[in-house]
Amino acid sequence: MRGAAHDRSGLPNQDAVRVARFNDDLPLIVALADGHGSAKCFRSQRGARLAVIVAQQVCGQLFRLDSPSQIKRWAEEELPKGLVRCWRERVDRLIARQPFTPEELEPLDAASRRLMETHPYLAYGSTLLVVIVAPGFILYLQLGDGDLLTVSAAGEVERPIPKDERLIANETTSLCSDQAWNEVQVRFQTLAGAPPALILAATDGYANAFRDPAGFEQVGKDFWTLLRDDGDAAVKPHLKDWLNEASQQGSGDDISVGLIWRPI
Repeated sequence: MRGAAHDRSGLPNQDAVRVARFNDDLPLIVALADGHGSAKCFRSQRGARLAVIVAQQVCGQLFRLDSPSQIKRWAEEELPKGLVRCWRERVDRLIARQPFTPEELEPLDAASRRLMETHPYLAYGSTLLVVIVAPGFILYLQLGDGDLLTVSAAGEVERPIPKDERLIANETTSLCSDQAWNEVQVRFQTLAGAPPALILAATDGYANAFRDPAGFEQVGKDFWTLLRDDGDAAVKPHLKDWLNEASQQGSGDDISVGLIWRPI
């Protein structure tokens, strides 16, 4: 959903979402990205779109590997570098075709303009959240702010990737950060026993619409209760209005949400 503040100021929705299935069931890849809204990141809407496309392309390489141990090792050691490298290669190609214009650079001070010459990726800055659900494992990946929650069948909420306490106010790590691959957090979960009943991924505009983390985590429980009792019909038709209300009454930011759930 386009944020209420963006709507008032005429800014575009700088979030992006992409969902990929390799057949009718699993594996499933859900990717969300949040482009930075600062003046220096004047092409971040495009950067977010590139991020989710690259996530689908690079993460798909996981399924060429034979064993869970190989997948885990590759995801932790090679996937972050591959994501950042592929995203930056695409940014390079875009800039080669469409160099920064005087109109884009005019609002920036002299120091920021010089920075664009040496580090043009800043203009496309974006965070990234990815959830991959496969028959034998779940992979969670996060770069920058945003939230990942899991809810058990009993309604217990956990964060598969702990919040990065360095990310306060509008500060975030990003695909445009120096050595961004070192900032990527990966959690590989082998499916043994009961997998999560619900996985929620959301750009930071959603959690920021609540007074405290507990209020946001309660949303995960509420979604699970609705889906468990009444299925998609209890959520899908209303989700747009709920997110719009959260933005208007809370953060004012763009909000994107991915919900992965299993009937029990």
